[in-house]
Amino acid sequence: MAKTFTLDELKQFDGQNGHPAYVAVDGVVYDVSNVGPWAGGKHHGNTAGNDLSEAITHAPHLKTVLPKLPVVGELAK
Repeated sequence: MAKTFTLDELKQFDGQNGHPAYVAVDGVVYDVSNVGPWAGGKHHGNTAGNDLSEAITHAPHLKTVLPKLPVVGELAK
C-alpha cells in the first residue's frame, strides 16, 4: 500500500544527512535519491522534500522524467 505523505512529512526526505530525497509532483511522491543531478537533495535551485508541481513546469525536461522515477506514495490533499 502506498504511503500518504503530508507536506511536513515530505520535508523530512530532503536528501541530506543520509535521508532519502523525495519530491512531489501533481500529488505523486517520487524518489530521486539515485538521480545524479539530485545529489545532496538539490537540483537547479529546487530542494528535495517539497512539492515541485509548479517548478517542474519551468524545467527543460518538463514531466518527461517522471515515468523513470520510483513512486513511493502520494501527497495528502
